[in-house]
Amino acid sequence: MSEKNREGKRSARERLQEEREREKSREKRKRALIVGAAGVAVLGIAAAVGVAVSQTGGKSSQGPVVAPTGAQGEDSLAIPVGKPTAPSELTVYEDFRCPACGQFENGFRDTIHELQDKGQLRTEYHLATIIDGNVGGRGSLNAANAAACAQDAGRFQPYHDVLYQNQPPEQNDAFAKKDYLIELAGKVPGLVTDNFRKCVNDGSHDGWVKKANSAFTSSGHQGTPTVLLNGKDVYSNQQDPLTPEKLKKAVEEAAKKGQSTSGQE
Repeated sequence: MSEKNREGKRSARERLQEEREREKSREKRKRALIVGAAGVAVLGIAAAVGVAVSQTGGKSSQGPVVAPTGAQGEDSLAIPVGKPTAPSELTVYEDFRCPACGQFENGFRDTIHELQDKGQLRTEYHLATIIDGNVGGRGSLNAANAAACAQDAGRFQPYHDVLYQNQPPEQNDAFAKKDYLIELAGKVPGLVTDNFRKCVNDGSHDGWVKKANSAFTSSGHQGTPTVLLNGKDVYSNQQDPLTPEKLKKAVEEAAKKGQSTSGQE
């Protein structure tokens, strides 16, 4: 065989080998594209399932919304204490696990009670569960439900006060224990009944508490406690902090003004 023919056959073999290599490369790329597309499809399905689970969980987790007896305001999310005819209204958003709420309650309790007893102040309580969300646990929720159960029994305020007087440290989720909440209710005469125990243990107002918390988080208020006097924030300004004396003076002046106005009519 001539050198020219051998060279021609070698070139043909080389061209054939190169063509086979190119075909293999094309097959590899094709398989990679198919696998990649399948992976994207799986991720898309997983994401869709995740959204569905999240949305379903959000709807079902709230449960039935059963407002406590006598709850008032928009969607019946406020628990009122005091005479409806009082000239001033104090609106309080608070969380039973919130240390700052405990400081407010323990510092202002006597003044608020005095003004309510005089018929000069009406208080609306809105319950939140911020600490459960920030720290974890169920103490805020369970305590708020128990307080709503106490409202059903006409003993919200004394039980509300007992909870703050026995508030555990923020990291201690003692209020998650329903037996403990019922034990504390024993400090309020006449509160512990079969109905109260069932209400606490069943979480009868859990859905209402969750709705109240959702309303608070979407309200634009920055945290608990949020305290409004006749619609005006009177507690968040640390440059001019509210004191029991200032609260009493403002409420008494509003009462005098109301009496003066009514006397002119």
